[in-house]
Amino acid sequence: HRHGGNLKTRSTELGSAVTGSSLTTVLPASAFKSIVLSSESRKELAKQAKVTKDERRAQIDGRHRYLITRLADGIDLSEQQVEETIISDDKFQLIEQFFAPSGLKKLLFFYQDVLQQKSSASSRPDGSTNNLLQKKLFITMGSTEDFTGTCAFFLRTSDDVITASNVSQEVNFGMFDCANGNILQGLEFFLSQIMVPALKSQQNWGAVKEGLKNSQIQEFLYSVDKFVGTLSSSRQNIEDKIQLTKVDIDIYVRNLQNPSDYITAG
Repeated sequence: HRHGGNLKTRSTELGSAVTGSSLTTVLPASAFKSIVLSSESRKELAKQAKVTKDERRAQIDGRHRYLITRLADGIDLSEQQVEETIISDDKFQLIEQFFAPSGLKKLLFFYQDVLQQKSSASSRPDGSTNNLLQKKLFITMGSTEDFTGTCAFFLRTSDDVITASNVSQEVNFGMFDCANGNILQGLEFFLSQIMVPALKSQQNWGAVKEGLKNSQIQEFLYSVDKFVGTLSSSRQNIEDKIQLTKVDIDIYVRNLQNPSDYITAG
């Protein structure tokens, strides 16, 4: 009884101390302060984002317009939507690196379903948020995000600086589809239906005057055809379209008694 009484007294004193100091004064004040700071931080971030977008919008010239027009035509978005997406992208600097002399050799855009978080207004009562898949166009290096939709790409043809006057000659545009994550099928279609026919109809091969009659060009085209065939067979293997016939091994190994039987079975 004595020990129990002491324990109850100490427990009561401890509870009063905690209730009087931490729970009733410190936590609500810090929580309120955190909410205020969080709200102010969001407003500041939104303000900075608007300033950044306005600065980038002011930088847009004929080179950017060329990219925007190609993307809008290929992906079936309005030019205004594409422009807004580009100036809001955190990888916007890759475009400038692509335009620079001896800059990036390629500029990639993915257009695919991305998990988006709904606004706080649609949060559940328990504080959790609803996520949903939405189509999004974004700049990418091609090595950090999974590719599950459409890839739009720009390729440089030289190391010269890209200007508004030469962008249509120095930059090539292309797209290939990767519906449901089937990259091999998308690449196979792009090569077999677009690139190979274009190469085989090419008349001007630069310094090679013989054109398609040149043995090196014929060897090159043969290699491309062979590569497309390899893609096709690889895709079919992955899709389990090629199945080996099942063999009953027992009828071959049941009567093996000596080395001569092994040779016969072989």
